[in-house]
Amino acid sequence: MAEWLDAILVLVILTNLWLLGSSRLRACIQAAALQGILLGLIPLLATWPAITARLAGVAAASIVVKAIVLPAMLRRAAREANVVYEVQPLVGFTTSLLLGIVLWGLATHLAGRLPVAALHVAPLLIPVAIFTILSGFLVIASRNTAVMQVIGYLALENGIYIFGWAFAIEDPLLVELGVLLDVFVAVFVMGIMINRLSREFDTIETDELTSLKE
Repeated sequence: MAEWLDAILVLVILTNLWLLGSSRLRACIQAAALQGILLGLIPLLATWPAITARLAGVAAASIVVKAIVLPAMLRRAAREANVVYEVQPLVGFTTSLLLGIVLWGLATHLAGRLPVAALHVAPLLIPVAIFTILSGFLVIASRNTAVMQVIGYLALENGIYIFGWAFAIEDPLLVELGVLLDVFVAVFVMGIMINRLSREFDTIETDELTSLKE
């Protein structure tokens, strides 16, 4: 199963690059949903064949929340706000992809300096976790629309999720359920904010909202 786990981690890298290089909001939501499915498979493949009912339950809950519930909320928010494309992002899509490649190199460098040899995890697990966190930060910082920034937050949380499996394999239940609850509440609140901003100001581009005055 080590080969399958490495394949899943490579796909996570590609979904991060997909988020950084796509201008279509629907495509970015699909990338986030696919990443949610992949993250649900990571704990199953990492512990195969010693899969317990509790572990399978956490993985299933992760897939349902990350791949179905949260993307559905984002699609509804984008539909009600009439957002289709990310127009004129702060950092261009080609530049974002190039920065993503640089961030991957930085992630592998940082992972190589961490004392994680005793964890006995897949070699790609820690670099992918760091890369996903950095990609989430880049999306948050480089995109104008609030929906895309929520997707960046999801990518950031996904990186923390992967990192958590490396350090909490023995007893991950409370850690993972706590993270799932946090991200669910955060995206729920953000969805409400996006809808209200769209109705009040006819825009959800954050650079325009910063010009509002009392």
